[in-house]
Amino acid sequence: MPILIVVNDPEEWPLTVPGATVISARSYLADPHYANLHGAKVFNCCRSYRYQSTGYYVSLLAVARGHKPFPNITTIQDMKSPSIVRLMSDDIEELIQHSLADIRSSKFTLSIYFGKNVARKYDKLSTQLFRMFQAPFLRAQFIRNGHWELRGIGPISAMEIPDQHQPFVKQEAAEFFGSHRFSVQPRTVGRYELAILADTTGKNWASDDPAIKKFVKAAASLGIETEVIDKDDFGRVAEFDALFIRETTSVNHHTYRFSRRGVEEGLVVIDDPESILKCTNKVYLAELLDHYKVRTPKTLIVHKDNIDYIVPQLGLPFVLKQPDSSFSQGVVKIEEASEVRPRVEAMLEHSELVIAQEFLPTRFDWRICILDRKPLFACKYFMASKHWQIIHRDEKNEEDFGRVQSVPVELVPTMVMRTALKAANLIGDGLYGVDLKQVNRLCHVIEVNDNPTIQSGFEDALLKDELYRRVMEVFLTRLERRRQGIPA
Repeated sequence: MPILIVVNDPEEWPLTVPGATVISARSYLADPHYANLHGAKVFNCCRSYRYQSTGYYVSLLAVARGHKPFPNITTIQDMKSPSIVRLMSDDIEELIQHSLADIRSSKFTLSIYFGKNVARKYDKLSTQLFRMFQAPFLRAQFIRNGHWELRGIGPISAMEIPDQHQPFVKQEAAEFFGSHRFSVQPRTVGRYELAILADTTGKNWASDDPAIKKFVKAAASLGIETEVIDKDDFGRVAEFDALFIRETTSVNHHTYRFSRRGVEEGLVVIDDPESILKCTNKVYLAELLDHYKVRTPKTLIVHKDNIDYIVPQLGLPFVLKQPDSSFSQGVVKIEEASEVRPRVEAMLEHSELVIAQEFLPTRFDWRICILDRKPLFACKYFMASKHWQIIHRDEKNEEDFGRVQSVPVELVPTMVMRTALKAANLIGDGLYGVDLKQVNRLCHVIEVNDNPTIQSGFEDALLKDELYRRVMEVFLTRLERRRQGIPA
């Protein structure tokens, strides 16, 4: 993969990077050779990235040519937005306070060279900021107003690097370009590059490590090169052709920001931000399913003025849900009339609306997984022992799970499958897990999940490796359609 370092004037460029080609911005923009170069990584080290400047056009045209610019246009725009800078810095608030705790002045400037600072004590902070705002050379401005705040961050040119920093920058540049990720040495590269966003440090509900490895293996068999990334790799999204989110999603969460960034950069993204928005809010789902006549348990959207209507309409017991609840968290069963008002008012402190739903006791819930508007697999999720949900959390937050039984999709009752497909198709063409309860001859949709669990040994019990291959085949088909310019 060709590595291009694009600068205003190559004669002024102070660094030597073995294996990389240093060219002028004018050459990159005007020379047909570079326009026709396939799969290049373009390190834009121009003096300025301001709107419609030479540096701006280098990153802009790199995207149009199918190259991988560094920084990309979205990063350039994000650095100019105070609201984005503030939002991103919130994710590393604790690190900022810890790193700058010993500084006595009210202002501090941090120079970041390929994710490092000349003072090792700022390396962690430098690395995190570099991952969020990926540009070769950055300068971050902090102010202290009671506590430290990131006031602004932006790129600097190589010409602005102090002479005393030059040896350090040359060393970091050599290490950066010599790393596996940006190696200029030839290596086997798939037709496409896929990023799988997963929680590699904690409990990953969406897919466990064995399942993630099976996704990677399936992708490789189709010529797709895969890298597992985490929340610290936000700035790298544009390096890939596709993004597969295998973390529990939420709107006020890095998963949603990753999804949005992926769509903005033209990646194939599962799950897309619209699906996350729709599925993670149960108020929206309740209204959507009701509008399109999809059967659900009796449901009431609750606000502060209709609390007294819940019991007359739904009876006791009933289920109360936070709009963004997931994996049985934020979901409670109300059994006594005296519980209703305090429980509801407590939830309304966090959201203007909550969901109250008729309680339908069943031995198991159906989970029908839909991908690309077609069934992928089916399971029965049985209730945890002596509990009304599939997950039982005790006072110590320890968990007990009901058993999972995989069912061939062709053996799923027609009513269940038809209802699941109708509900999922109202959301989109992504990967969805539709939860349903079958009561006598009626089928009720409980919810539609945008990031259904696929764990090794459970959901894949029947299809095994074929399940993972089918998911990757959808990515491949969409990537091929995108390359051919065919609308999604």
